[in-house]
Amino acid sequence: MSLIEIMVAVLLISFALLGLMALQARAVQFSVDSEDSTRAALLASELAATMWTLNTVSLPSTVTAAWQAEVSNATVKGLPGGTGTVTVNGNTATILIQWQPPRLAAATNRYVTDVVIPVIP
Repeated sequence: MSLIEIMVAVLLISFALLGLMALQARAVQFSVDSEDSTRAALLASELAATMWTLNTVSLPSTVTAAWQAEVSNATVKGLPGGTGTVTVNGNTATILIQWQPPRLAAATNRYVTDVVIPVIP
């Protein structure tokens, strides 16, 4: 009788440990997603700060190309499968950053922000 109780206890502990391992795996996935989203926000903020510094949303192509290279370089501070685009409309620039999360090859995450440089008469 006690052997059956021990086997049931071992079975319950095994299921609990499997549940904890699954929970840990999900926590790591959420941590990576959060890190990527933060990195996208920082990259967009970096370009917006450059626009504010130069007081224009129309940046030279060399600045935009260097920023796009940073976005796509996941080994330094970019994102996995990252692309960055800037669309200028008057005194407003829309910064769009897209990347693919490592666990879902078919999914695409996006970060979009608008930068408005006011025209001072």
